[in-house]
Amino acid sequence: MRASITKRLALIAMIPATLLGLVMVASPASAAVVSEAKLQGDIVYLTNKQRTLHGCKAVRVDARLTTAARGHSAWMGRTGTFSHTGNAGSSFITRAKAARYPQPASENIAFGYRSGLDVVKAWLASPGHRKNLLNCSVKTVGVGAVYAKSGTPYFTQNFGY
Repeated sequence: MRASITKRLALIAMIPATLLGLVMVASPASAAVVSEAKLQGDIVYLTNKQRTLHGCKAVRVDARLTTAARGHSAWMGRTGTFSHTGNAGSSFITRAKAARYPQPASENIAFGYRSGLDVVKAWLASPGHRKNLLNCSVKTVGVGAVYAKSGTPYFTQNFGY
């Protein structure tokens, strides 16, 4: 009797677990992808939440800064580069001014995070990025969240006076 049970257990062990319905695996390709617009909106919302918690006024979204931020995120994703220095050696100041924003203040960048919350938490944990995010002198923001062909999200957050 024991030999029979042992043989049955050995046979069951050889059946792939997925056929038995015991294991569910989510590959990166099948994992839920948040839209770029939602990521951008979440980052603005969470930025303003943190700003008000720390005594700053909320920043308003500026389309020109958003254009500059999305352009830089797209460039980073396309080239696989992670840097504040962009296409043709551009800085966040030159990119914002090229988008016709007159007084750029600062820039935060990130990549690989899967939610706006994760991005904002990472920026708050970094002294330089935190200083940018909680600078009470800035009045406007533009956020660019862009997925590279690989599926990796790249983020840029530009602030202005």
